[in-house]
Amino acid sequence: MSEILSGAGKIPFETRPVAPLGIIAMAGCEAISEKIDQYLKNWRVGIGEQTDEYVSFPGYNLDTFLLSSKCPRFGTGEGKALINQSVRGYDVYIISDVTARQISYKMYGQTVPMSPDDHYADLKRVIAAIGGKAHRINVIMPFLYESRQHRRVSRESMDCALMLQELSSMGVENIITFDAHDPRVQNAIPLTGFENFMPTYQVLKALLRNHKDLTLDKQHMMIISPDEGAITRNIYYSTVLGLDLGLFYKRRDYSKVVDGRNQIIAHEYMGDSVKDKDVFVADDIISSGESMLDLLKDLRRRKARRVFMAATFCFFTNGIKAFDEAYKKGSLGGVIGTNLCYLPPEVKNAPWFIEADMSKFMAYIIATLNHDHSLDKLINPLGRIVNLLNKYQNGEVI
Repeated sequence: MSEILSGAGKIPFETRPVAPLGIIAMAGCEAISEKIDQYLKNWRVGIGEQTDEYVSFPGYNLDTFLLSSKCPRFGTGEGKALINQSVRGYDVYIISDVTARQISYKMYGQTVPMSPDDHYADLKRVIAAIGGKAHRINVIMPFLYESRQHRRVSRESMDCALMLQELSSMGVENIITFDAHDPRVQNAIPLTGFENFMPTYQVLKALLRNHKDLTLDKQHMMIISPDEGAITRNIYYSTVLGLDLGLFYKRRDYSKVVDGRNQIIAHEYMGDSVKDKDVFVADDIISSGESMLDLLKDLRRRKARRVFMAATFCFFTNGIKAFDEAYKKGSLGGVIGTNLCYLPPEVKNAPWFIEADMSKFMAYIIATLNHDHSLDKLINPLGRIVNLLNKYQNGEVI
Protein backbone atom coordinates (compact mmCIF):
# COMPACT_ATOMS: atom_id res chain seq x y z
CA MET A 1 0.00 0.00 0.00
CA SER A 2 1.20 3.51 -0.80
CA GLU A 3 0.28 6.67 1.05
CA ILE A 4 0.64 10.23 -0.24
CA LEU A 5 0.84 12.94 2.40
CA SER A 6 -1.49 15.89 2.09
CA GLY A 7 -2.63 18.75 4.32
CA ALA A 8 -5.73 16.78 5.22
CA GLY A 9 -3.87 13.66 6.26
CA LYS A 10 -2.89 10.67 4.13
CA ILE A 11 -4.36 9.53 0.85
CA PRO A 12 -4.04 5.73 0.69
CA PHE A 13 -3.66 4.01 -2.69
CA GLU A 14 -4.44 0.36 -2.01
CA THR A 15 -5.11 -0.42 -5.67
CA ARG A 16 -3.02 -0.61 -8.77
CA PRO A 17 -3.46 2.16 -11.36
CA VAL A 18 -6.29 1.57 -13.84
CA ALA A 19 -3.68 1.79 -16.63
CA PRO A 20 -0.16 3.13 -17.23
CA LEU A 21 -0.14 6.88 -16.66
CA GLY A 22 0.71 9.31 -19.44
CA ILE A 23 0.59 13.12 -19.48
CA ILE A 24 0.48 15.22 -22.64
CA ALA A 25 1.42 18.88 -22.11
CA MET A 26 -0.11 21.12 -24.74
CA ALA A 27 1.75 24.25 -25.86
CA GLY A 28 2.10 26.68 -22.97
CA CYS A 29 1.64 24.01 -20.28
CA GLU A 30 5.17 22.63 -20.27
CA ALA A 31 6.33 24.31 -17.03
CA ILE A 32 3.42 23.26 -14.80
CA SER A 33 3.37 19.78 -16.41
CA GLU A 34 7.03 19.27 -15.51
CA LYS A 35 6.25 20.18 -11.88
CA ILE A 36 3.34 17.74 -11.86
CA ASP A 37 5.55 15.04 -13.35
CA GLN A 38 8.19 15.59 -10.65
CA TYR A 39 5.63 15.18 -7.86
CA LEU A 40 4.30 11.98 -9.42
CA LYS A 41 7.82 10.57 -9.82
CA ASN A 42 8.67 11.38 -6.20
CA TRP A 43 5.56 9.58 -4.98
CA ARG A 44 6.35 6.63 -7.25
CA VAL A 45 9.70 6.15 -5.50
CA GLY A 46 7.90 5.56 -2.20
CA ILE A 47 5.68 2.98 -3.87
CA GLY A 48 8.61 1.11 -5.35
CA GLU A 49 10.32 0.84 -1.97
CA GLN A 50 7.34 -0.99 -0.47
CA THR A 51 6.37 -3.45 -3.16
CA ASP A 52 7.58 -4.80 -6.48
CA GLU A 53 4.02 -4.94 -7.77
CA TYR A 54 4.17 -1.34 -9.02
CA VAL A 55 7.70 -1.61 -10.35
CA SER A 56 6.58 -4.39 -12.70
CA PHE A 57 3.45 -2.46 -13.75
CA PRO A 58 3.69 -1.51 -17.47
CA GLY A 59 4.97 2.02 -17.95
CA TYR A 60 5.63 2.60 -14.26
CA ASN A 61 9.43 2.58 -14.45
CA LEU A 62 9.78 5.15 -17.22
CA ASP A 63 11.95 8.20 -16.54
CA THR A 64 8.95 10.48 -16.97
CA PHE A 65 5.17 10.31 -17.21
CA LEU A 66 5.24 13.01 -19.89
CA LEU A 67 4.46 11.78 -23.40
CA SER A 68 6.18 13.29 -26.43
CA SER A 69 3.87 15.15 -28.80
CA LYS A 70 3.78 18.27 -30.94
CA CYS A 71 1.39 20.26 -33.11
CA PRO A 72 3.30 21.71 -36.09
CA ARG A 73 1.78 24.25 -38.48
CA PHE A 74 1.84 24.60 -42.23
CA GLY A 75 2.61 27.95 -43.85
CA THR A 76 -1.09 28.63 -44.32
CA GLY A 77 -1.76 28.31 -40.59
CA GLU A 78 -3.26 24.83 -40.83
CA GLY A 79 -2.02 22.35 -38.27
CA LYS A 80 -1.75 18.71 -37.31
CA ALA A 81 -0.87 16.70 -34.20
CA LEU A 82 1.91 14.12 -33.85
CA ILE A 83 2.35 11.75 -30.92
CA ASN A 84 5.89 10.40 -30.95
CA GLN A 85 5.38 7.26 -28.89
CA SER A 86 2.79 4.58 -28.33
CA VAL A 87 -0.13 5.44 -26.07
CA ARG A 88 -1.96 2.15 -26.47
CA GLY A 89 -3.54 1.14 -23.15
CA TYR A 90 -2.47 4.35 -21.37
CA ASP A 91 -4.54 6.45 -18.99
CA VAL A 92 -3.84 9.75 -20.78
CA TYR A 93 -4.18 13.20 -19.19
CA ILE A 94 -4.02 16.10 -21.65
CA ILE A 95 -3.26 19.45 -19.99
CA SER A 96 -4.42 22.40 -22.09
CA ASP A 97 -4.30 26.12 -21.31
CA VAL A 98 -6.48 27.75 -23.95
CA THR A 99 -5.41 31.21 -22.72
CA ALA A 100 -1.65 30.68 -23.30
CA ARG A 101 -1.15 33.84 -25.32
CA GLN A 102 2.64 33.58 -25.22
CA ILE A 103 2.57 30.84 -27.88
CA SER A 104 2.72 31.92 -31.52
CA TYR A 105 3.14 30.39 -34.98
CA LYS A 106 3.94 31.51 -38.52
CA MET A 107 1.14 32.08 -41.02
CA TYR A 108 1.95 33.51 -44.46
CA GLY A 109 5.28 34.68 -43.06
CA GLN A 110 3.70 36.61 -40.18
CA THR A 111 3.94 35.76 -36.49
CA VAL A 112 0.46 35.08 -35.14
CA PRO A 113 -0.30 34.65 -31.41
CA MET A 114 -2.36 31.56 -30.61
CA SER A 115 -5.93 32.34 -29.70
CA PRO A 116 -8.15 30.18 -27.47
CA ASP A 117 -9.70 28.83 -30.69
CA ASP A 118 -6.24 27.74 -31.92
CA HIS A 119 -5.45 26.00 -28.62
CA TYR A 120 -8.78 24.20 -28.62
CA ALA A 121 -8.25 23.07 -32.22
CA ASP A 122 -4.85 21.63 -31.27
CA LEU A 123 -6.43 19.80 -28.32
CA LYS A 124 -8.88 18.11 -30.68
CA ARG A 125 -6.02 17.23 -33.03
CA VAL A 126 -4.15 15.47 -30.22
CA ILE A 127 -7.26 13.50 -29.25
CA ALA A 128 -7.69 12.56 -32.91
CA ALA A 129 -4.03 11.49 -33.12
CA ILE A 130 -4.56 9.12 -30.16
CA GLY A 131 -7.11 7.47 -32.41
CA GLY A 132 -8.97 5.57 -29.70
CA LYS A 133 -5.87 3.54 -28.73
CA ALA A 134 -5.64 4.86 -25.16
CA HIS A 135 -7.36 3.08 -22.29
CA ARG A 136 -8.88 6.39 -21.18
CA ILE A 137 -8.59 10.04 -22.21
CA ASN A 138 -8.90 12.78 -19.60
CA VAL A 139 -8.68 16.50 -20.37
CA ILE A 140 -7.43 18.95 -17.76
CA MET A 141 -8.48 22.39 -18.95
CA PRO A 142 -7.87 24.83 -16.06
CA PHE A 143 -9.69 27.70 -17.78
CA LEU A 144 -12.76 26.18 -19.38
CA TYR A 145 -12.84 27.17 -23.05
CA GLU A 146 -15.57 29.74 -23.78
CA SER A 147 -16.83 29.41 -20.20
CA ARG A 148 -17.99 33.02 -20.12
CA GLN A 149 -20.36 32.20 -22.98
CA HIS A 150 -22.20 29.65 -20.86
CA ARG A 151 -25.88 30.51 -21.30
CA ARG A 152 -28.22 31.81 -23.96
CA VAL A 153 -29.94 35.14 -23.31
CA SER A 154 -31.10 35.94 -26.86
CA ARG A 155 -30.07 34.71 -30.31
CA GLU A 156 -26.50 33.74 -29.46
CA SER A 157 -24.22 30.73 -29.50
CA MET A 158 -23.72 28.25 -26.66
CA ASP A 159 -20.00 27.83 -27.18
CA CYS A 160 -18.99 26.17 -23.90
CA ALA A 161 -21.77 23.59 -24.04
CA LEU A 162 -20.89 22.75 -27.65
CA MET A 163 -17.22 22.33 -26.68
CA LEU A 164 -18.09 19.91 -23.87
CA GLN A 165 -20.35 17.86 -26.14
CA GLU A 166 -17.66 17.73 -28.81
CA LEU A 167 -15.00 16.46 -26.41
CA SER A 168 -17.42 13.89 -25.04
CA SER A 169 -18.25 12.65 -28.54
CA MET A 170 -14.51 12.29 -29.25
CA GLY A 171 -14.15 9.80 -26.38
CA VAL A 172 -13.00 12.02 -23.50
CA GLU A 173 -14.18 10.36 -20.26
CA ASN A 174 -13.26 13.03 -17.71
CA ILE A 175 -13.00 16.80 -18.00
CA ILE A 176 -11.24 18.52 -15.11
CA THR A 177 -11.42 22.28 -14.73
CA PHE A 178 -10.94 24.94 -12.07
CA ASP A 179 -13.34 27.62 -10.87
CA ALA A 180 -15.68 27.33 -13.84
CA HIS A 181 -17.55 30.57 -14.53
CA ASP A 182 -20.81 28.61 -14.22
CA PRO A 183 -20.39 24.90 -13.31
CA ARG A 184 -23.98 24.23 -14.38
CA VAL A 185 -22.70 24.10 -17.96
CA GLN A 186 -21.79 20.47 -17.18
CA ASN A 187 -25.48 19.67 -17.66
CA ALA A 188 -24.66 19.64 -21.37
CA ILE A 189 -22.78 16.34 -20.86
CA PRO A 190 -24.69 14.41 -18.15
CA LEU A 191 -23.00 11.07 -18.98
CA THR A 192 -19.41 12.35 -19.01
CA GLY A 193 -17.23 12.99 -15.96
CA PHE A 194 -16.90 16.69 -15.13
CA GLU A 195 -14.98 17.89 -12.07
CA ASN A 196 -14.74 21.54 -11.05
CA PHE A 197 -12.11 22.29 -8.40
CA MET A 198 -11.72 25.50 -6.43
CA PRO A 199 -8.26 26.84 -5.45
CA THR A 200 -9.53 28.16 -2.10
CA TYR A 201 -6.95 26.38 0.05
CA GLN A 202 -4.00 27.27 -2.19
CA VAL A 203 -5.07 30.94 -2.36
CA LEU A 204 -5.41 31.22 1.43
CA LYS A 205 -2.09 29.43 1.92
CA ALA A 206 -0.33 31.86 -0.43
CA LEU A 207 -1.91 34.88 1.31
CA LEU A 208 -1.10 33.74 4.86
CA ARG A 209 2.42 32.69 3.90
CA ASN A 210 3.18 36.16 2.50
CA HIS A 211 1.32 38.32 5.04
CA LYS A 212 1.96 37.29 8.63
CA ASP A 213 0.34 40.40 10.16
CA LEU A 214 -3.31 39.64 9.35
CA THR A 215 -5.76 39.44 12.25
CA LEU A 216 -8.46 36.97 11.25
CA ASP A 217 -11.42 38.26 13.22
CA LYS A 218 -14.51 40.39 12.54
CA GLN A 219 -13.02 43.52 14.14
CA HIS A 220 -10.01 43.62 11.82
CA MET A 221 -10.96 41.94 8.54
CA MET A 222 -13.89 41.52 6.13
CA ILE A 223 -14.73 39.54 3.02
CA ILE A 224 -16.24 41.52 0.14
CA SER A 225 -17.88 40.03 -2.95
CA PRO A 226 -17.10 42.18 -6.03
CA ASP A 227 -20.48 41.39 -7.65
CA GLU A 228 -23.50 39.11 -7.47
CA GLY A 229 -21.85 36.41 -9.57
CA ALA A 230 -18.98 35.94 -7.09
CA ILE A 231 -21.18 35.77 -3.99
CA THR A 232 -20.97 31.98 -3.56
CA ARG A 233 -17.17 31.79 -3.42
CA ASN A 234 -16.99 34.77 -1.05
CA ILE A 235 -19.64 33.27 1.24
CA TYR A 236 -17.36 30.22 1.47
CA TYR A 237 -14.35 32.38 2.40
CA SER A 238 -16.37 34.30 5.01
CA THR A 239 -17.72 31.07 6.50
CA VAL A 240 -14.42 29.21 6.85
CA LEU A 241 -12.62 32.33 8.12
CA GLY A 242 -15.48 33.39 10.41
CA LEU A 243 -15.60 36.92 8.94
CA ASP A 244 -18.44 39.25 7.96
CA LEU A 245 -19.45 39.52 4.31
CA GLY A 246 -20.19 42.62 2.25
CA LEU A 247 -21.38 42.88 -1.36
CA PHE A 248 -20.91 45.22 -4.29
CA TYR A 249 -23.41 45.02 -7.08
CA LYS A 250 -22.96 46.57 -10.52
CA ARG A 251 -25.50 49.13 -11.68
CA ARG A 252 -25.44 48.94 -15.48
CA ASP A 253 -26.84 50.98 -18.35
CA TYR A 254 -28.99 48.41 -20.13
CA SER A 255 -29.97 50.86 -22.88
CA LYS A 256 -26.68 50.51 -24.72
CA VAL A 257 -24.06 47.83 -25.39
CA VAL A 258 -20.34 48.67 -25.64
CA ASP A 259 -17.79 45.99 -26.65
CA GLY A 260 -20.45 43.31 -26.21
CA ARG A 261 -21.61 44.28 -22.72
CA ASN A 262 -23.70 46.85 -20.88
CA GLN A 263 -21.58 49.58 -19.33
CA ILE A 264 -21.26 49.79 -15.55
CA ILE A 265 -22.63 53.06 -14.19
CA ALA A 266 -21.64 52.52 -10.55
CA HIS A 267 -20.67 49.94 -7.95
CA GLU A 268 -23.17 49.99 -5.09
CA TYR A 269 -22.14 48.59 -1.69
CA MET A 270 -24.19 46.65 0.84
CA GLY A 271 -22.69 45.60 4.18
CA ASP A 272 -21.01 46.75 7.39
CA SER A 273 -18.39 49.45 7.55
CA VAL A 274 -14.92 48.54 6.22
CA LYS A 275 -13.21 51.42 8.07
CA ASP A 276 -9.73 50.45 9.33
CA LYS A 277 -10.24 46.83 8.29
CA ASP A 278 -8.27 44.63 5.92
CA VAL A 279 -10.51 43.52 3.06
CA PHE A 280 -10.30 40.31 1.04
CA VAL A 281 -12.03 40.22 -2.37
CA ALA A 282 -12.24 37.00 -4.43
CA ASP A 283 -13.34 36.47 -8.02
CA ASP A 284 -12.74 33.89 -10.73
CA ILE A 285 -11.14 36.19 -13.31
CA ILE A 286 -9.23 39.45 -13.45
CA SER A 287 -9.45 40.35 -17.13
CA SER A 288 -8.74 44.03 -17.75
CA GLY A 289 -8.96 44.70 -14.02
CA GLU A 290 -11.11 47.81 -14.41
CA SER A 291 -13.90 46.55 -12.15
CA MET A 292 -11.44 45.52 -9.42
CA LEU A 293 -9.67 48.89 -9.59
CA ASP A 294 -12.99 50.76 -9.33
CA LEU A 295 -13.88 48.63 -6.34
CA LEU A 296 -10.46 49.33 -4.83
CA LYS A 297 -11.03 53.10 -5.11
CA ASP A 298 -14.45 52.77 -3.47
CA LEU A 299 -13.07 50.73 -0.56
CA ARG A 300 -10.28 53.22 0.03
CA ARG A 301 -12.86 56.02 0.00
CA ARG A 302 -14.63 54.07 2.75
CA LYS A 303 -11.36 54.05 4.76
CA ALA A 304 -10.44 50.37 4.30
CA ARG A 305 -6.95 49.63 5.62
CA ARG A 306 -5.63 47.24 2.94
CA VAL A 307 -7.36 45.48 0.08
CA PHE A 308 -6.27 41.97 -0.98
CA MET A 309 -7.62 40.67 -4.27
CA ALA A 310 -7.69 37.03 -5.33
CA ALA A 311 -8.52 35.56 -8.71
CA THR A 312 -8.04 32.07 -10.09
CA PHE A 313 -7.13 33.48 -13.51
CA CYS A 314 -5.21 36.76 -13.74
CA PHE A 315 -5.03 37.88 -17.38
CA PHE A 316 -4.38 41.65 -17.05
CA THR A 317 -5.45 42.24 -20.66
CA ASN A 318 -4.81 46.00 -20.27
CA GLY A 319 -1.44 45.59 -18.57
CA ILE A 320 -0.48 46.12 -14.93
CA LYS A 321 0.42 49.82 -14.83
CA ALA A 322 -2.75 50.78 -12.93
CA PHE A 323 -2.08 48.02 -10.36
CA ASP A 324 1.50 49.26 -9.91
CA GLU A 325 0.18 52.78 -9.22
CA ALA A 326 -2.42 51.50 -6.75
CA TYR A 327 0.26 49.55 -4.89
CA LYS A 328 2.55 52.60 -4.69
CA LYS A 329 -0.32 54.61 -3.19
CA GLY A 330 -0.71 51.94 -0.52
CA SER A 331 -4.30 51.08 -1.34
CA LEU A 332 -3.49 47.64 -2.76
CA GLY A 333 -2.27 45.03 -0.28
CA GLY A 334 -1.71 42.34 -2.91
CA VAL A 335 -3.19 40.26 -5.69
CA ILE A 336 -3.21 36.48 -5.31
CA GLY A 337 -3.40 34.52 -8.56
CA THR A 338 -2.77 30.91 -9.54
CA ASN A 339 -0.36 29.53 -12.12
CA LEU A 340 -3.25 27.79 -13.90
CA CYS A 341 -2.88 30.32 -16.71
CA TYR A 342 0.11 32.06 -18.25
CA LEU A 343 1.70 34.67 -16.01
CA PRO A 344 4.15 36.96 -17.85
CA PRO A 345 7.41 37.86 -16.07
CA GLU A 346 6.27 41.42 -15.32
CA VAL A 347 3.29 40.02 -13.39
CA LYS A 348 5.22 37.30 -11.54
CA ASN A 349 7.89 39.81 -10.51
CA ALA A 350 5.49 42.58 -9.45
CA PRO A 351 5.91 43.37 -5.73
CA TRP A 352 2.14 43.14 -5.17
CA PHE A 353 1.58 39.79 -6.92
CA ILE A 354 1.42 36.54 -4.94
CA GLU A 355 1.46 33.29 -6.89
CA ALA A 356 -0.54 30.31 -5.66
CA ASP A 357 1.11 27.18 -7.06
CA MET A 358 -1.44 24.57 -8.17
CA SER A 359 0.96 21.94 -9.54
CA LYS A 360 0.98 19.70 -6.43
CA PHE A 361 -2.81 19.79 -6.21
CA MET A 362 -3.09 18.86 -9.90
CA ALA A 363 -0.70 15.97 -9.28
CA TYR A 364 -2.99 14.77 -6.45
CA ILE A 365 -5.96 14.87 -8.83
CA ILE A 366 -4.15 12.89 -11.51
CA ALA A 367 -2.82 10.29 -9.06
CA THR A 368 -6.25 9.84 -7.46
CA LEU A 369 -8.04 9.41 -10.78
CA ASN A 370 -5.32 7.11 -12.09
CA HIS A 371 -5.95 4.82 -9.11
CA ASP A 372 -9.71 5.21 -9.58
CA HIS A 373 -10.25 6.65 -6.10
CA SER A 374 -12.80 9.15 -4.83
CA LEU A 375 -12.07 12.85 -5.29
CA ASP A 376 -14.18 13.93 -2.32
CA LYS A 377 -11.25 14.94 -0.11
CA LEU A 378 -9.78 17.03 -2.90
CA ILE A 379 -13.06 18.69 -3.88
CA ASN A 380 -13.77 19.74 -0.28
CA PRO A 381 -10.67 21.43 1.25
CA LEU A 382 -12.27 22.34 4.59
CA GLY A 383 -10.04 20.03 6.65
CA ARG A 384 -6.88 21.44 5.09
CA ILE A 385 -8.10 25.03 5.57
CA VAL A 386 -8.81 24.41 9.27
CA ASN A 387 -5.29 22.99 9.76
CA LEU A 388 -3.86 25.97 7.87
CA LEU A 389 -5.69 28.52 10.02
CA ASN A 390 -4.66 26.75 13.22
CA LYS A 391 -1.01 26.91 12.15
CA TYR A 392 -1.34 30.61 11.30
CA GLN A 393 -3.05 31.48 14.59
CA ASN A 394 -0.35 29.54 16.52
CA GLY A 395 2.45 31.31 14.67
CA GLU A 396 3.72 28.12 13.07
CA VAL A 397 5.56 28.11 9.75
CA ILE A 398 3.23 27.57 6.80
